[in-house]
Amino acid sequence: MPCPHYDIKIVQRSNHQSAVVSAAYQSGEWLFSEYDQKQKYYSHKSEIVYKEVLLPDNAPPEYKDRNVLWNSAEAVEKQWNSQLARRIVLAIPREIPKEQYANLIRDYCQNFFVSKGMCCDFAVHDKGDGNPHAHILLTMRALDKNGKWLPKSRKVYDLDENGNRIRLPSGSYKSHKENTVDWNEQKYAEIWRQGWADTANKYLEANNRSERLDLRSYVRQGKEQIPTVHMGSAVCQMEKRGIKTNIGNLNRDIKAANSLMRSIRQTVRHLKNWIADLKEKKQAITKELNNEQKEAALPQLLMQYLSVRKEERNGWSYYGKTKGNTIDLKKIASITAYLQETKIFTLESLDKHLEDVNSKADSIRQSMKLKENKIKNINVFFRHISNYEKYKSVYTEYNNIHWKGRKQKFAEIHKEELSGFKSASAYFKKYPDKKTCNRQELIKERKQIEKELEKETETLTEVQTEVKKLRDIRFCVNKVLEEKTEKKTSVLQQLKENKEQIKKNQSEKYQTKNKYKENDINL
Repeated sequence: MPCPHYDIKIVQRSNHQSAVVSAAYQSGEWLFSEYDQKQKYYSHKSEIVYKEVLLPDNAPPEYKDRNVLWNSAEAVEKQWNSQLARRIVLAIPREIPKEQYANLIRDYCQNFFVSKGMCCDFAVHDKGDGNPHAHILLTMRALDKNGKWLPKSRKVYDLDENGNRIRLPSGSYKSHKENTVDWNEQKYAEIWRQGWADTANKYLEANNRSERLDLRSYVRQGKEQIPTVHMGSAVCQMEKRGIKTNIGNLNRDIKAANSLMRSIRQTVRHLKNWIADLKEKKQAITKELNNEQKEAALPQLLMQYLSVRKEERNGWSYYGKTKGNTIDLKKIASITAYLQETKIFTLESLDKHLEDVNSKADSIRQSMKLKENKIKNINVFFRHISNYEKYKSVYTEYNNIHWKGRKQKFAEIHKEELSGFKSASAYFKKYPDKKTCNRQELIKERKQIEKELEKETETLTEVQTEVKKLRDIRFCVNKVLEEKTEKKTSVLQQLKENKEQIKKNQSEKYQTKNKYKENDINL
């Protein structure tokens, strides 16, 4: 099911974020932040379907008020770079009824978060545009039995082989920090994602839906296809307005290539199964053929197909017979020419040719994947270089503000610009040589790769056409073999026989009923 969105992020003070702001956004409520003494509100109540705060048993009951909960969670964090909350945004399958959304998210949160000691604030959003989703806000600290916030980590002294503390040259003892809870361990991201898939699938099954959620990557699912590129809200809006974008074009190409490859693989798989089945029945198939013609079985069976089709048209009009025979002749002529060109005369040679076709398709798709990834990387570079240049002046202005209050206010107003610049800076820090790239050369390279992709897509389409011819061969051979083994009763004949049997049963029932009536009268 195409419902893969599941995003986990940390709300951090160092990024000028606030747990109270996040809670105000997802709940649509007016919340007061004690940290900066400001009201927080986002006017989108119309899309909020349901909201609720879930607490573990040892949490104070007043934390049911999200304003109290998140101000308390922020007050205990004293550092400038404190992690304030964990935020999850997940897509809800549209196949689940709307009235079950709240129960679905509540069950998920209760089983995977609240039962482990986290306070959970969730809200279900649905604009009615086919994109129902949920926002989940989780606390980062555990609570003790009295409802007090526990520290995130504790100091542990390192010991030598005799169990004594190790003294450092400075005079202090060697120590390290240990987390009091393991919620930040990477393994939990996988556990929570799988937990969401399992919970949603239970609801789908309960509603007698055949769809199932799978959040694993295509590689882990064993699917030989490349994922599309995340477009983001700005690109999505441009595409909706009919403006074609580089990312949109790339995604369309990827989807078309994936669809072609799926079609080729599916047809090849069915053909190989068919050949394996024929090989088991080879003696029965060749029994009707002359011994000297056994190695040319496929061409002979194709010619016999014409005779079978001619017999089927016995009751047709002269015009219908002529038209049907002409179509079949053209079809067999095309297939025969293809068999001669590829030197396919036996089942063995057809099986080998299928392997070659499959390998050819795989080779083309692998080449296309490399080119698609190159285009992705070029697009990422242009996005970051654009954000870096566009938002550099905003970041410089932000850096030159020395008053804490003004700086925070500026950061809230220009949150998107500062985030874009920081992301671009991190990218160029990782790839410092990218800044000096020749942009014109990159544009030229992208156009060249796009042309190569178009040619390879055409080649893949040709492979699909070739596989369709092989499928036509299967149809013709099956038609002849069905005729040779046993005559199948037509659907019309079966219906006629069923009607006659029903009439016969009704007649017998009527006669039996009359017989009993006559006996009653005589008595």
